[in-house]
Order: sequence, then structure tokens, then C-alpha cells
Amino acid sequence: MLAMNKKNFLGTVCAAVALTAVVSACGDGTTRSAGWEFSRNMYDPIAFNPDQPNDNFTNKITAQTPPQGSNPIGFERFEYGNSVEEYERAGLELKNPLAMTEVNLKQGEALFQTYCSVCHGKEGAGDGTITKDRSVEDSRGKRALENFPPPPSFHQSAGTPSSRGGQMSQLPDGKIFHTITYGYNAMGSHASQLTPEERWKVVMFVHELQKK
Repeated sequence: MLAMNKKNFLGTVCAAVALTAVVSACGDGTTRSAGWEFSRNMYDPIAFNPDQPNDNFTNKITAQTPPQGSNPIGFERFEYGNSVEEYERAGLELKNPLAMTEVNLKQGEALFQTYCSVCHGKEGAGDGTITKDRSVEDSRGKRALENFPPPPSFHQSAGTPSSRGGQMSQLPDGKIFHTITYGYNAMGSHASQLTPEERWKVVMFVHELQKK
């Protein structure tokens, strides 16, 4: 009997506590409070937003123009312009900074097959899949053959001249890197697809193709 009374008493106390918590949380309907705020600096950050006025600068702008000559984080500046003269200068001055290793060569091959072989061909012979005649349909529903002009071969035996002069099989490091960076003729720039280090790995593999 005593145990039962204790049990009932504990149940009543728990119910009363729960009811008090509910009433306190709901309030009387006239005032509401979210309680203590956690990490107030997350609501009011110390730093300025980019589009927020800023009295720390004379032009009152937070997002300042970067200083002339500065580079964004992760960006590597290429100190050669997009011209034939700069192409020739790159050929004379630029050398591949990467060591000739099996790993670098394999990675260069993989990158070449991914980004270059569609035009230059898997072996660098200028016979990529995009150069094959293919049937296309015009706006009137008629079909015709479309041909993409093949690029010159890299092979030593082919003796194919570059459109800029000289044999493709004799292109040095700098000229290949310059062309990958800026593109030329029908070839677009690959600077957005390949980092400078990846471009140098492709250059390394192209030299292997030149030996064929």
C-alpha cells in the first residue's frame, strides 16, 4: 500500500513539472522570448559584407579592386602574350620544369588522351575522331557530310609543318606550352581545363609522340 502511494506521488510530481514546463514555454500570450542567443557573432559578424559600405576606405567600398600585378590564390601568371612573337620567345626561353619520371609521363598521356586525342589522335598522327567525315542534318532536315580539318602530325616520320612554321616533330617545350595555353587556329585555349603543371605533363608526352 505504501509503495503504491509513493508511486502515485511520484507520478503526480512528474505531471506537475511537465505541466509547469509547458505553461512556462507557452507564456501568457502577451510576450514571447527566444531565450539566450547562442553565438551572437554569427548573427552580427565582425567582418564587412562585400557589398556593404565601408568607412575604412576613401571610396567607401568594401570589395576593393586587387592591387595591380597581384595574383589570385591558386593562380599562376603566364608572362608571355598571345602573339606569334611571344610564341617564338616562349620557344626559346621556356623549359619544362617537371622531372621526366614514369609517373609524370603516364599522367601526361592520360591528360592527352582526355583533352587532345579527339583532334590529334591517340598516337599524335592528326587523325582524331573529330577529323572523320560525319553526317549532319541542317535546319531543313537534309543531311550532308561535315569534315573537321585534321591538325598536323607530331610524328618525326611525317615531317608535317606547323602553321606557324617549322616541323611539328621539332616543337620545343615552350611552343607547345604556349599553344596549349592560348590555342591556335581551330584549337581553343585549354588553360581552363589544364593547370600549368598538367600542361607541362602533356608537353612531356607530346615529346614522346614526336619520336614516332
